[in-house]
Amino acid sequence: MSASAALPDPASSAPGPSCVLGVDRSVLGQPWRWRALAADARDGLGMDDLVTQLLLSRGCPPDALERHRVPSLRGFMPDPSVFRDMDRAAARLADAVDRQEAVAVFGDYDVDGATSTALLVLVLRQLGLSPRAYIPDRLSEGYGPTAAAMRRLADEGASLIVTVDCGAQAHEALAAARDHPVDVLVVDHHKCSASLPHAHALVNPNRLDQDAAGAEHGHLAAVGMCFLLGAALLRELRARGRFADRAEPRLLDLLDLVALGTVADVAQLRGLNRAFVTQGLKVMARGGNTGLAALVEASRLGRAPGAADLGFALGPRINAGGRVGRSDLGVRLLTAACPDEARELAAELDRLNGERRLIEGHVQEAAEALAMVGADAGRRVAVVAGQGWHPGVIGIVAGRLKEKLNRPALVIALDEVGMGKGSGRSVPGVDLGGAVLAAREAGLLVAGGGHAMAAGLTVASGGVAALADFLEDRLAAAVDRAAEGRALLLDAVVAPRGVSRSLVDAMEAGGPYGAGWPAPRVAAGPVRIVRADVVGRGHVRCTAMGDDGSRLKAVAFRAADTPLGQALMGAGPNRRLWLAGRAKLDDWGAKPAAELHVEDAAWADRLA
Repeated sequence: MSASAALPDPASSAPGPSCVLGVDRSVLGQPWRWRALAADARDGLGMDDLVTQLLLSRGCPPDALERHRVPSLRGFMPDPSVFRDMDRAAARLADAVDRQEAVAVFGDYDVDGATSTALLVLVLRQLGLSPRAYIPDRLSEGYGPTAAAMRRLADEGASLIVTVDCGAQAHEALAAARDHPVDVLVVDHHKCSASLPHAHALVNPNRLDQDAAGAEHGHLAAVGMCFLLGAALLRELRARGRFADRAEPRLLDLLDLVALGTVADVAQLRGLNRAFVTQGLKVMARGGNTGLAALVEASRLGRAPGAADLGFALGPRINAGGRVGRSDLGVRLLTAACPDEARELAAELDRLNGERRLIEGHVQEAAEALAMVGADAGRRVAVVAGQGWHPGVIGIVAGRLKEKLNRPALVIALDEVGMGKGSGRSVPGVDLGGAVLAAREAGLLVAGGGHAMAAGLTVASGGVAALADFLEDRLAAAVDRAAEGRALLLDAVVAPRGVSRSLVDAMEAGGPYGAGWPAPRVAAGPVRIVRADVVGRGHVRCTAMGDDGSRLKAVAFRAADTPLGQALMGAGPNRRLWLAGRAKLDDWGAKPAAELHVEDAAWADRLA
């Protein structure tokens, strides 16, 4: 750790009103606090060790530090049998392998669905089957299994259908499948109602009847559950003697898919998920998946991907097929064996991602205008709807709106026949998926479901106002509690010259970071802004100088029209600021250099 970095003082880390650097109201109107550490967690652990601090402050038990430093599957993976119906699902899949049955894998059109589908397809291929991958069209079919799709797959000869990242609420579709000679396995992670759809097996850690050993893994993405099903399947086939005279598939080689789906679905990176992503990034760096290697090349990363790249570079390109192109492009890429085909698919997804960005920009501008004016502007849950908005980008726009407003946001695209497709994103502590499920059970929705941080729904255009009122009534108190506890949490304070490559490297050792395991945040300063300008899509780029003359590169993304951006551009060389954000490496140049990605600022002169 850099000698200029300061760790939390035990007294100021204790619960209470004390603020880091005395900042009780920043330019964004929030206090700065240390990320909390219990006093007994610090005793005897040498808190000069930055990685130890990072692990403890993110909930790692003191007696499990070594297990969390380098998360491994051996250290975190449960026995797959702890999940209800897992053994039944594995046995049915094993029967399909033994009998060489026609199997169809039905997945969602997002990254979690694509990686889940690809993982099972690749495993079953290695076991001698030729599984059919089916991804519904977002616009014409919508989310999840439909009765028509189940009948079509059965008529085409499938005797077993596995739905992945969907199916937990597909009562009608699975009832239709029951009328045909086809079995259905559901592998999902979305919230379940008390009544489950009929299936040969339904594997979901969020089943209401799941016991504690399985329920503690409710944060897994669907692709993680598919990996566990793959492990259970291979164990079942091993017990049947299938691998006595033939090679067993290497399930660990598919961890790159698990990492990609987990991060892109914003699953919490704790426990098993951190192990999945840590080990999956190692697999991805070897370039064994032909399609993923082509996608990394098309993304112009120029290096092995990190955890953030999965969410911001690779994931959006996989998603682009389902949003504005053909929904099966992502699965075709991830299961491609021919390098030439993979490069063509990756190039097409890269092109579609550029098209998606343009569409997204128009919808985002309109959605923000609706959310920030009029009678509904003060609602705790932002619900906006627009005629002709592209349903493929509403989830991204909902996420942007949530970030800007610091409250849950639901964006609904209304079509010409009076129906709306909605996608929502929430803030920590506010269970949006549960509220959407309750709205469906109350008869306000045609369809709907999700998890705590994200949800999707279908609603009649005439029911949007009633839905907004329902969500406001149900979630207002939770949103208020989340707002009251809102603060910028810091892990260290550094001098401007302390934002260095050595600091970045030390902090990265506590990763991978993501939802539920937040990337470290530092405060740097005090500094004077010697140059600031707007670049790209509203980003504020600036050069700051410390009192000792050291210089610091900083950028505040999408901040030009916010109080933060205005403060950075208006400070000038005569005012001093503390800057808070993430220390990162700018690796676009010939020599990577550290910079600060600014998330907030506070006037240092006023705090003297």
